[in-house]
Amino acid sequence: QVQLVESGGGLVQSGGSLRLSCAASGSIFKINNMAWYRQGSGLQREEVAIITSGGSTNYADSVKGRFTISRDNAKNTVYLQMNSLKPEDTDVYYCYAVHLTGRGIQYSYWGQGTQVTVSS
Repeated sequence: QVQLVESGGGLVQSGGSLRLSCAASGSIFKINNMAWYRQGSGLQREEVAIITSGGSTNYADSVKGRFTISRDNAKNTVYLQMNSLKPEDTDVYYCYAVHLTGRGIQYSYWGQGTQVTVSS
């Protein structure tokens, strides 16, 4: 079992910055992809940014050039640096990770969510 614990959300003014962190813990063999999602107004969460274990990244068009995802594999931790924040970035942000077990089976896990609020 793997647990994801997020931190770093909060209230910030438009144009400001926040840094989210998400640490994976438990019986970890290898963490593959890690990502950040946000809830949005729809039923499905929106993928904000994703990073592979090798460091390749991809971003939603709405955050390109403003957000940066990174990870520390030794700490099983993923970060989301959010700059030039806009009111429309206000949302609950969720950490996501794919754990590869020693038997070669992959399981997905979600964090509990952290609120980001950007005031205008």
